[in-house]
Amino acid sequence: MRAKALSLLQELTEAHSVSGHEDEVRAIFTDELTDIGPLAADRNGSVICAHTNEGPRVLIAGHMDEIGFMVQNLTPDGFIQFVTIGGWWAQVMLSQRVQILTRSGEKILGVTGSRPPHFIPAAQRDNAVPVEAMFIDVGATSRRELVEDFGISIGDPIAPWSPFTPLFKTGRFMAKAFDNRVGMACVIQAAQELADTDHPNELIFAGSVQEEVGLRGAKTLANFVKPDVAIVLEGPPADDTPGFNHSESQGKLGGGVQIRLYDPTAIANPRLADLVIETARRANIPHQITVRRSGGTDAGAFHLANNGVPSIVLGTPARYIHSHNAIIDIDDYLAMLQLTIALAGILDETAVDSLTRFL
Repeated sequence: MRAKALSLLQELTEAHSVSGHEDEVRAIFTDELTDIGPLAADRNGSVICAHTNEGPRVLIAGHMDEIGFMVQNLTPDGFIQFVTIGGWWAQVMLSQRVQILTRSGEKILGVTGSRPPHFIPAAQRDNAVPVEAMFIDVGATSRRELVEDFGISIGDPIAPWSPFTPLFKTGRFMAKAFDNRVGMACVIQAAQELADTDHPNELIFAGSVQEEVGLRGAKTLANFVKPDVAIVLEGPPADDTPGFNHSESQGKLGGGVQIRLYDPTAIANPRLADLVIETARRANIPHQITVRRSGGTDAGAFHLANNGVPSIVLGTPARYIHSHNAIIDIDDYLAMLQLTIALAGILDETAVDSLTRFL
């Protein structure tokens, strides 16, 4: 299970799939699950694999996209101006490697740059450089060269470049896009682990598009699937680094799977939350219960879909998400996988009906 997890995480984190251009992650999903169950996609590109069975429809979903950029303009002297896709913090963007995916499928390596501090007035050097003042340098000398030799066009998607890397401490890994390739790896691996089990429900494994730009894919995915309950698998921010009160941390690396009860976009169904926590306790799965003051996930769209869908978010905490280099502990991921599999085995008709029996 661990070896498969690491293989999946490497392949997924190194895939180029910014919001609206999720083709590489979708291809991994379909390749891994072709023999597991019927595959389908909605008209926005979210993809599903179903384990058909009698019982409630249980959606187990992650989002396929990562934050990135898009080519906005090509300058006469061969530099690339860009817009951000998803939530970026300007302080982490400069002097970082990126890959531009051209229409022909070529990946062009470049670096984000700006006016050097040597040429900025002293009073302005400590100010964050605005995105509009940044550019990407791929080594070209003209707009014509960018277009004719590099094949770069306005609208091409740009992803961070950062290979999957084991750290010196065993079990800890660094890469881009753990938000949310940990979720997608868990969706795929859970589907494979559950393929030959007798579960009391219809399991629908899914990858949504465009989560990072407003939960857009989740809205159409929920209408497409019409689930009775949703388990959202995520790569949320850790809170165990300097600057936090560690006694209040709810997202420690090595602390286990996060079980999120609240964020500004969704309040977990209390009965489902209790069931998830009790399942983790009975199975001795390391977990940490989380209430967040900010952020959001696809649960924000799922729980409002159709007539309402009880939803819960499980997460593998990651330090420095929404940057080029995030860090996870693989044991937290494995705890998320174990809890997902356990929940798939107990969400039968009686359990799911009890979640919404209000009268």
